[in-house]
Amino acid sequence: MDIRTEFGKRVRELRARSGISQELLADRAGLDRTYISGVERGERNISILNIEKIASALNVSIEYLFSNERFSNNLAYLKKDFEVPFLERFKYHLDSSKKILSFQVHGLLTGENVDYMSSTLFGIASNFSKGELNIFVDHRDMKTSDGEPVVYSPEVAEKAILFQQSVITSSKQAVVLCNSEFMVHQMNYVTAISGIRDKATHLYGNDRDMIGKAYEMLDINGNELIKAL
Repeated sequence: MDIRTEFGKRVRELRARSGISQELLADRAGLDRTYISGVERGERNISILNIEKIASALNVSIEYLFSNERFSNNLAYLKKDFEVPFLERFKYHLDSSKKILSFQVHGLLTGENVDYMSSTLFGIASNFSKGELNIFVDHRDMKTSDGEPVVYSPEVAEKAILFQQSVITSSKQAVVLCNSEFMVHQMNYVTAISGIRDKATHLYGNDRDMIGKAYEMLDINGNELIKAL
């Protein structure tokens, strides 16, 4: 396959997994929409400078744009992705003895969902002293109705920054189980913006290895909510 066609497909699938339109990606990258359309169709002999702009707009590295991790190019964040009510997909648990606040999300999030999580979890976290509470997050099952991994939409990413600044900034550390390398890249970006990059660890890989690493970091042998699949 022509490298321009292959690169265009890659941009399309990462844009789709983020729920971003061509117009929005173009705006975030500082490029024209017709240019993005041409890139995705494999019609543009794209420069390294514009590759960098597109990578930045997708919150990934240039290296990741050329990685082997691939996804469906079906657009995420459609109405069918939210048929199950959020409160049936959001679970949390507080281990008071270990001082670990765990939560997991199945499916996708909206900005309103993040606001709800922030309010709920901040109410719990505020009962602990600064640097006392650990946060354990499970995003392994953040998937669309087609069963494919998804990352935060721009709206959710912006809300997540505020969520981290209110809930995680005063916590000891945050360990996040991710559904893909793509999510790891995005979470690194979000935590850097929110100012908690030094206390957040984002894990992805073999499920049992990932769980084992998380338990080790949190100094636990198990968790009421988050277990190996």
